[in-house]
Amino acid sequence: MKQLIQNTIFSKSGLDTVALRFGAGAIFFAHGAQKLFGWFEGYGLEGTGGWMESIGITPEILMATMVSSAEFFGGLFLMLGLLVRPTSIILAITMLVAIFSVHINNGLFMSNNGYEFALSLLIISISLAFRGAGSLSVDKLVTKKLGA
Repeated sequence: MKQLIQNTIFSKSGLDTVALRFGAGAIFFAHGAQKLFGWFEGYGLEGTGGWMESIGITPEILMATMVSSAEFFGGLFLMLGLLVRPTSIILAITMLVAIFSVHINNGLFMSNNGYEFALSLLIISISLAFRGAGSLSVDKLVTKKLGA
């Protein structure tokens, strides 16, 4: 079990991921909060679920809860540097679904509701999944405590 935990949270030392984790984490957190709680002028679960149903994603409340939770808690975990690799994989999958279910037909640019922004978050998520959390993270503290 100890080895599984170490393999999951192992992170190379370095400060290079701090800006990526905090920047992307804050964005994911805020978008998740809009969808989950209606914060930051969002629509909350009911509004998000209704929109998802309108584009053919059902069951709408379940799917809205899953996406909102992934973004909200995933963003929080990225900022803390907690379980960064598995969190990044979940967020990358979320961005792939967003790109192909919402944005792909609108082209690249955000001005047309394209996939430009989701692609950027996808790339950051993939990078963090490979790299890990870095030195200033809960993952690094846990790894040290486990003696790795």
